[in-house]
Amino acid sequence: MDMSENNKVRSRDQIQAKYKWDIEAMYSNEADWEADYRKAEKLAESFQSFAGHLGESAQALLAAFTARDTLWQTVEKVYVYARMKRDEDTRVAIYQAMTDRAQSLIARTSANASFFTPELLEIDEELLWNYLNQSEDLRIYTHVIKQILREKKHVLTRPEENILAQFSELTSATNDIFSMINNADIKFGSIEDEDGNMIEVTHGRYLSLMESKDRRVRREAFEKMYAAYEAQRNTLATTYNYNTKTDVVGARIRKYGSAIEAALSGDDIPLSVYDNLIETVNKSLPLLHRYVGLRKKALGLSAVHMYDMYTPLVESPLGEIRYEKALEIIQEGLAPLGEDYLLNMKKGFAEGWIDVYENEGKTSGAYSFGSYDSYPYILLNYNGKLKDVFTIAHEMGHSMHSFYTRGTQPFVYGGHSIFTAEVASTVNENLLMKHMLKKETDTRQKLYLLNMYIEEFRATLFRQTMFAEFEKMTHEAIETGEVLTADWLSKNYLELNKKYYGDQVVYDAQIAMEWARIPHFYNAFYVYKYATGYSAAAALSDKILNEGITARESYIRFLKSGESDDPIPLLKLAGVDMSKAEPIEKAMETFEALLDELEGML
Repeated sequence: MDMSENNKVRSRDQIQAKYKWDIEAMYSNEADWEADYRKAEKLAESFQSFAGHLGESAQALLAAFTARDTLWQTVEKVYVYARMKRDEDTRVAIYQAMTDRAQSLIARTSANASFFTPELLEIDEELLWNYLNQSEDLRIYTHVIKQILREKKHVLTRPEENILAQFSELTSATNDIFSMINNADIKFGSIEDEDGNMIEVTHGRYLSLMESKDRRVRREAFEKMYAAYEAQRNTLATTYNYNTKTDVVGARIRKYGSAIEAALSGDDIPLSVYDNLIETVNKSLPLLHRYVGLRKKALGLSAVHMYDMYTPLVESPLGEIRYEKALEIIQEGLAPLGEDYLLNMKKGFAEGWIDVYENEGKTSGAYSFGSYDSYPYILLNYNGKLKDVFTIAHEMGHSMHSFYTRGTQPFVYGGHSIFTAEVASTVNENLLMKHMLKKETDTRQKLYLLNMYIEEFRATLFRQTMFAEFEKMTHEAIETGEVLTADWLSKNYLELNKKYYGDQVVYDAQIAMEWARIPHFYNAFYVYKYATGYSAAAALSDKILNEGITARESYIRFLKSGESDDPIPLLKLAGVDMSKAEPIEKAMETFEALLDELEGML
């Protein structure tokens, strides 16, 4: 496809089939989906028949586990298909309705299955281990049972668990309210672009505007966006206050010491991992301050504002990159992962894993998604830029992780925690970047790549840790009886921003409102995983390049492991220990080396 054809947004039927995902491999038509939906409803209802019988024998427990897997595997497939069909064109009412029905099915299934964990915990532990010794098939569930037993003191009675399961649709209300304000109601107005044309500032355009070489455009977009949030400051503060209270109250109900303990408990992540991240990054903040100084010099500014933080130091000499060319670049960059990885990835390129181009109504952004028994699909909105090439590599990292896991693990271990998933995607980005930097001979293009790599460290390792530190502050404030008013949030966020970016930045008042526009804050204690994942990926990509086949085989073994263990031991399989500060320290050494190289080129 000629990239010039891709400049205007087309309807979906105008895009060639080879650039669309083969979603019909899941269901050839809506009637087949409907049949599975009805099947899932019946399975959810019949699952109740296991209630009261889990402890009767090893066979009874195995039957319940097997039925639970069959139930959730069917529900997952029903939801994934509906959601992906909706994302092809969000305006189509039938797929909106199917997605809503699938979400409702998930809630009803959760309620019907809510007896399972409390009843399992009522079985005498010695008897439970006897059952595992009696049945080889039941032993598959050893890790799941260990996880459930670990959470024993936090699981409530059966009636209480059922009530909480039914309330799950209400406890997400603040997230939905924020989403409606942020995506449907809030308007940022219009500004003049670099060419003097009036354009509306939107979420989708904001980053591009922040990357503009015209400082007036950056400043005006920045001011427009934050003026809109400032106008909603009290509503947004109240929404976030109650979202944080929901986390804190939920943790108290389940008898956790804190909201952060509750959030980390599921993955058995020690609190020290979270604290190590913040402490190690804080020690390295002088490096970020140094980078701000280099940006100031490279851009020829007398003073740096936060709206100067995203614009590239040089424009990319590369023009549009055809999609097929992007795939070639990725295959070259990921060659260190070995022939088997490349062969399976190329099959994915050819077999309809990827939905490539933007079309009218298509969900924005990019993701990797799928069910246990589907392709590991990828949604893109490919636009021919270098960052789009890296997006393919990133999402393919997720999809190859799913491919290897689903080919090796049973359904019960067929997913990934975010803690490990972000490693698989970012290893790909790191390998691709290192490959491109090594082979690049054009000084200007090398400077662009170097800046791009440094920005990944800034945006992922530093910025996400800053967000993680803010979340820790807000939840601790609620736990000690404070109220998160707009003034409290803005004051504390501004102080944190100053600590991270240093005294070479002029802090316009607007940046104090940044807390109001971060969707991840409505899924608390999530963003730290981006920073830990980035650190792990930096260490692993170095190992793969320096140690060759041994490191590669360890890494592929990790990709095949799914959720068969907790994240920390799984990453040890790959060759990195995230219970220690060392991987973060190593990442900071890489960041410092990149700064040295950048400084030498300016």
